[in-house]
Amino acid sequence: MDIFWSILCVCGIAIGQILFKISASGLKKAGTVFDVPSLAVLTAALALYGITTIGWVWVLQRAELGRVYPFMALAFVIVPVLSHFFLHESFNRQYMLGVGLIIAGIVVSLGGKA
Repeated sequence: MDIFWSILCVCGIAIGQILFKISASGLKKAGTVFDVPSLAVLTAALALYGITTIGWVWVLQRAELGRVYPFMALAFVIVPVLSHFFLHESFNRQYMLGVGLIIAGIVVSLGGKA
């Protein structure tokens, strides 16, 4: 069950990154740091990061760090995938190879502990 909560924390971090990017783009487009919609998105991202951090501490109370930490690498997979769908960013074959290596690394690092 700790793996489920670990992955949920990683998803929260990934969504937070997308929100940070949306906020940054909005602030750049507005040309001011006082753009209310962008600041609202930034506030949501910070709140999500705060909640996710509390969730991660909760996970660490119940699981060994070495067992759950490899799942944090999934953020390097999830963030670009979300950026592709929500921000229309693209990635290439090298990225896909990297994703495969990250997933393989997670599987190897767990060594049947999952």
